[in-house]
Formats: sequence, structure tokens, C-alpha cells
Amino acid sequence: MDRFEALENFVRVVEAGSISGAAARVGLAKSAVSRRLADLEQHLGVQLFRRTTRRMDLTDTGRSLYERALRLLADLQETELAVSSEHGALSGSLRVAAPLSFGLLHLTDAVNTFLRQHPEIRFDLDFNDRQVDILQESFDVAIRIADLDDSTLIARRIAPVRLVAVASPDYLRAHGTPDNPQALAAHRCLTYTHLSDPGVWRYRDPAGQPAKVRIQALLRANNGDFLRRAAVDGHGIALQPLFICYRSIEQGELVPLLTDCHWHQLSAFAVYPQTRHLSQRVRAFVDFLQARFAGVPYWERCLESPALSR
Repeated sequence: MDRFEALENFVRVVEAGSISGAAARVGLAKSAVSRRLADLEQHLGVQLFRRTTRRMDLTDTGRSLYERALRLLADLQETELAVSSEHGALSGSLRVAAPLSFGLLHLTDAVNTFLRQHPEIRFDLDFNDRQVDILQESFDVAIRIADLDDSTLIARRIAPVRLVAVASPDYLRAHGTPDNPQALAAHRCLTYTHLSDPGVWRYRDPAGQPAKVRIQALLRANNGDFLRRAAVDGHGIALQPLFICYRSIEQGELVPLLTDCHWHQLSAFAVYPQTRHLSQRVRAFVDFLQARFAGVPYWERCLESPALSR
């Protein structure tokens, strides 16, 4: 039995949650994954999983081995990377998850630039607005637009994410321009369904006091760029991250509203699991993103002109 191969196989089963899931991820027959797991249990003389017809749960011994195996495999990978880095460029795979709109609008050029700098890196990108489970789905790093409260992950802030209420000139001519956040309750609004409460928009008034307004949602969607398009077409007022709607503001398709109001503040984070070693390629990619988006993000410059604020 190859003990390294057996430990790696065991970790893949834990992360996938099943033998069949692990087999699909590594491209092996289910029987081969099952045999390696059985060989490891026999070699150690312990039971690593409690098996039922529907699921596999780690025993206490299995959980302890999983934590030790993660450290051992990370040590080996870091050693290999340290040796290879002495001879030049980074190499290996990077599995990255990111929200759809942010990924398409702002990571496309970033990833292409990083690839030119490190041509031996192989990217596996998943653009989706759902919040992925980094460990269970074997991602190296995920980009999240959020207030983070998950202490099991390490997070590095990439950029601030400012929200702005926007509407098209045609909508404002037809329905009027709200002069305070509470006036939004009487307007047709377009809202993002992944908010904790899509029917409530939270903000701080010019004095810094927290407040909220319950809006009438004419349209709900789980993608911000779709909502931007609906706002451009005059269907209502949307509360949007500037990184989605900045070009429409610059082109005059959307008008920023209530810009002295501070909507619920978010940030873009790069998050990754807490392991003893962070691989060089993950560290390099996160460092690259932080440097690329440092300072005031380019998408916020659309509000610098006083003529655009009202």
C-alpha cells in the first residue's frame, strides 16, 4: 500500500462526502477509491467512517486522522513548491470560485494578466453567485462579496464594495426622483435575492444613524447584472454595487441617487481554509489581487463628478 496515496485518497473522500464523489473528482473507478480506503483502515487497524446506506460520517479517529493528513499533505506540497520555485515560475492548479458578475467584469483581465506572468499555472474557475463550500468542493480560494462572519476561514480584503441606488433617466422622468431613502418605499424597486432580507434596504443617514426602508420589489433576481439591465430599461430603482453599474453611470444610462446616504457596506474578500501552509500559488494570486485593486477601485471613479451626484 502506498501510504501517501492512501492518505490523499482518504482526504478526497472526506471532502467529497462520499466514495463516488471522490472517484468522480479524481477520475478513478469507485471500486479503486473504496479499495484504497479499506486498505488504509486495515493497515491502521481502525474504523475511519461510520457507514449507513445514505451517508458516511467520520469517527473521532477519522476526524483526527483527517486533520493530521491535511497538515502532512500541505507540508509535502509546500516542500515540492519550495524546491520548484528555486528554478523559476509558479506551477500547478488553482481552483477559484467567484460571484458571476464580479468574476466576468473584473477577474477576466486579472486572471489573464496573472497567467501571462505565471504561464505554468492552470486555472479552474467557477463563476456563480451561490456561496460555495470551499472545503467540501475543494476550492483553493473563493472571492466573496459580503460581511464575513465565518471564523473557520481566513479572509483577506481585496477591495471595498460601495452600494448605490440607481435608476434610468426615463424612470425618473416618469416617476420622480426620491429625495430621501424613505421615499423609496413608494417606488418600483429591483432587488437582489441573495440579500439576507431582499425586501429591506439598510443604510446610515448623513448623520451616521442606522436606518432601513422596506421596498416594493417589482422584480427580484439572483444576478446583479440582470438587475442593472432592468434598471437601464426603466423598470425601477436598483440598489447596486458600483462594480456592476459604474459603466452605465458613466454612459448616462443610470443616475446615482441619494449619494449622501451610506448603504450597507460590503467588501470583496479572498477567502481560503485555515491550513498550516498556504500554497505559494494561492498566496501569489491573492497578493496579486490585493495589489491590482488597491486604493480607490476604478469602478468608484464614476461618482467623482459632482454632475453625476444628486
